[in-house]
Amino acid sequence: MAQLFSAQRHASRHEPPPPAEARRQALSALETMVRSHLSEIAQAISQDFGGRAVAETELLEALPLLGAVRYARRHLARWMRPERRLVAWQFLPSRAYVRREPLGVVGILSPWNYPLLLTLSPLVDALAAGNRALLKPSELTPCFSALLARLVSEAFPADRVAVVTGGPEVASAFCALPFDHIVFTGSGAVARKVLAAAAPNLTPVTLELGGKSPAIVCPDYSLAAAARSIALGKFLNAGQTCVAPDYVLVPHDKTEELTEAILAEVRRAWPAIEDNTDYTAVMEQRHFQRLAAAVEKARAGGARTFVHGVAEGEKGRFPPTIVLDAPPDSVLLREEIFGPVLPIVPYRDLDDALAFIVARERPLALYCFTHDRAMREKLLDGATSGGVTINGTLLHVAQEGLPFGGIGPSGMGAYHGHDGFLRLSHARAVHVAGPVNVLEWLGPPYGRFARFVADLMIGRRKG
Repeated sequence: MAQLFSAQRHASRHEPPPPAEARRQALSALETMVRSHLSEIAQAISQDFGGRAVAETELLEALPLLGAVRYARRHLARWMRPERRLVAWQFLPSRAYVRREPLGVVGILSPWNYPLLLTLSPLVDALAAGNRALLKPSELTPCFSALLARLVSEAFPADRVAVVTGGPEVASAFCALPFDHIVFTGSGAVARKVLAAAAPNLTPVTLELGGKSPAIVCPDYSLAAAARSIALGKFLNAGQTCVAPDYVLVPHDKTEELTEAILAEVRRAWPAIEDNTDYTAVMEQRHFQRLAAAVEKARAGGARTFVHGVAEGEKGRFPPTIVLDAPPDSVLLREEIFGPVLPIVPYRDLDDALAFIVARERPLALYCFTHDRAMREKLLDGATSGGVTINGTLLHVAQEGLPFGGIGPSGMGAYHGHDGFLRLSHARAVHVAGPVNVLEWLGPPYGRFARFVADLMIGRRKG
């Protein structure tokens, strides 16, 4: 790892920034790598999960990733163009502009839940910005990580892009390297360790975390339409999605109806859970047990549960579960669930719903279901989140024209598309002095002209 980093750092310091064509070629190499080996990639990820639908890897990971590559390649020349800036009249005639230059070497630490997308999507932005990158995928996806290391070594020179694998001790050493930027996706607890390791090197860090992302169904919106979006956003990948709806707020007199509507959508999408290859397994037994314990504790506190299917612990299949009347202090309403369990919380009015949201940490995503503009604006103004989808779920993350990132405990910084290019570029200020340099005329020894200009600039009047 140290040798790979050293080679990339040396190259970043001794070679000029890559031109647009070289960056496009790197992006094309990434696209070819993914396209050519997508079947292998999907199989490796399924093996790591203990069962994951190939369609979910293709639709939720490969499709947005390849879209990001095409978007960056198409807009790259415009992003790289020097940006002219205004010059204060006192310094005319002169010119000023900003050059977007590579930071150098970017470290990317990715999680297990979307291993392909969350490893290579930041790489798209890093390559578009002209950087070199060292990737550290999760140790919980060993099959995918080993495959990725091989594919990257075949597609890129090691001083451009490389992969290191290993457990927490490797990740700790990785974060302590003097990167020019680190992009981390994962939990808040691990994010604090990443920040602490990066601090001695003053390495800037982009954090993509999670949190309790709410879905709010307003009184005017169709429950059937909301149920379709919520069920899809929540139960894809067995709820192991950082922007999945973590709980639903619904008018108190529609709680039962929405519960039935979501269950109907679940039954339609997954008629059975047992041995259904379309339904993804929960990663690791400890996560399975954590979910089971949280649901059981809510039941003990008086909650009602509605379950589709039977839990298969040995296969990691946790059935879609809806929870009503969960105690306010229950784990399900305090911590991010990150699994196929969905609490539904009734509210009296929008003020009540907003109070429930703002009492918790700012989430990564907010989902609002309404056709009423006033209600929509009230919710947007009243509850801050990293991103928002109106009348749907997950969709804002798939838009390369929008930044993706959290706020506060749900993240720090944003990437995707132009925002990712800017995030992983250095904005270098350039001023080109004209034939007349007023500053030099004002230098010492200071006389009448200097005092006259100072009076004029400060707006000081002679009394």
